[in-house]
Amino acid sequence: MNEMLEQVINRNDTWRGHRRSFRGHNISANSDCHNTQSLATGYATLDAQLQQGGWPLDSTIELLSDGCGLGAMGLFLSAMEHLSEQGRWQVFIAPPYIPYAPLLAARGIDTQQILLIHPKNRKDLLWATEQALRSTTCSAVFSWLGAQNYSYSELRKLQLAAASGDSLAVLFRPNQVSQQHAPSSLRLQMREYRKVHILKQRGGNHSIDVELPPADDVPQQPQLWDLPTWTASDRHSTAVGTPLPIA
Repeated sequence: MNEMLEQVINRNDTWRGHRRSFRGHNISANSDCHNTQSLATGYATLDAQLQQGGWPLDSTIELLSDGCGLGAMGLFLSAMEHLSEQGRWQVFIAPPYIPYAPLLAARGIDTQQILLIHPKNRKDLLWATEQALRSTTCSAVFSWLGAQNYSYSELRKLQLAAASGDSLAVLFRPNQVSQQHAPSSLRLQMREYRKVHILKQRGGNHSIDVELPPADDVPQQPQLWDLPTWTASDRHSTAVGTPLPIA
């Protein structure tokens, strides 16, 4: 029933009863962002298409891509830099690649606030993600769920945990789950280089592509778009000082 209702709510032809403006965006009566906070993405073209004018901080965000999210962390560097000012943990749960500290530091992100969690199994991964989302000590939670199948109720549990806090909550999942229903208020796909596809967002337009122009990048700073692929076999052979992907 929840899945069927959500499908109706998110249809483009469903009446949304626009009632007021939030950060220059019309807010619909059936959206979740009347009393919510958001954080600028760092990309003006993307902010302009997001209903809340940035990343929602009271809901999970699903980012779908190939290669376990390789390169997708470029979307969140600006937000991480801003959140670093809060002095709270930024949590990486089951990351497929080790965060490269010099790159984060170059963007003004305090690496002493980065917490890595490596769950032993699926159950621990879900538990760790939920606990991090409910914790008031985390400003950002990045969780790589992998290619496993998750039920709507499991994902809904994470959504409710995110709704109870004020963290940036990002779930990385593979492209093949794009046709599955999920409770996240925002679902994105990285289909092409520097292009984000808005698969779904509550109370806003979806099924649209957004270009991320180089002009929005921070000058003379690493962007995480053009980094080389790094595999586990490179762990001991990569030269010190070589940037490594963190997603």
